[in-house]
Amino acid sequence: MADRILVIGGTGKTGQRVVKRLGTTGFDVVVGTRSPVNPEDRYFAWGDSASIAAIDDCSSVYIVAPTDRTDHLDVMRPILEEAMARGVDRFVLLSSSLIERGGPMMGEVHDWLAHTAPEWAVLRPSWFMQNFSDGAHARTIRDEDAIYSATGRARVGFIDADDIAAAAVACLVSAEPLNDERILTGPEAIGYDDAAGILSDVAGRTIRHVSLSKSELTNRFKAQGLPSDYANILASLDETICSGIEDRTTDGVTELTGRAPGSFREFAEEHRNNWLK
Repeated sequence: MADRILVIGGTGKTGQRVVKRLGTTGFDVVVGTRSPVNPEDRYFAWGDSASIAAIDDCSSVYIVAPTDRTDHLDVMRPILEEAMARGVDRFVLLSSSLIERGGPMMGEVHDWLAHTAPEWAVLRPSWFMQNFSDGAHARTIRDEDAIYSATGRARVGFIDADDIAAAAVACLVSAEPLNDERILTGPEAIGYDDAAGILSDVAGRTIRHVSLSKSELTNRFKAQGLPSDYANILASLDETICSGIEDRTTDGVTELTGRAPGSFREFAEEHRNNWLK
């Protein structure tokens, strides 16, 4: 296997962490991004055939699907097929714990890779802890002392994006391909009420969890600028959590990296400054 890896979404939440970790492995790293900043970065945007050039001289790819549409396989397959034609052997796809192989969005890509790619891995992490520090919940925690969700009292095995990146790097650089999927979680499953309590302790003020209906959450997402169908899917995922499907922990991170994932309290203490007013 050659020593050059393309990281699609290399400036994103997991991608930037994958790039940083790969920098210590001796592998060459290429950042694929819509907005290249450094001279060595390569332009990459799903749906744009010009993105194929980013694949040149790479043998492995870390794949982050587009977040502004739901027809993932239709838009991703042409570039992935061209990548294989140009000699890419290994593909590591970031999916979701709630999206089964063959399901919608990344689930279709998951199934296609499993049938088509020479070497592949699909990582299915639970919800990111970073959603609280620099994602959807960060602003409302700072401005409203509130977290909004449609999850009710259900629990989630929240995972740190650093642990996802460590698992991805392990799959990218291992001598043998995984050729399988892994569900990735943190070490404990907690509810949004629990998360609000931990954040209250760490931030030194009361932060509450506001429980919404699916339709109320959909409207919030649309007000934030998300397309209607994508907003509905995201709200539906929250609603699905209410069934208890995310109330679990796995050994996926430890199996791939050899170390245990970090806890939500450790994450909160590390990122305390993100919630200061």
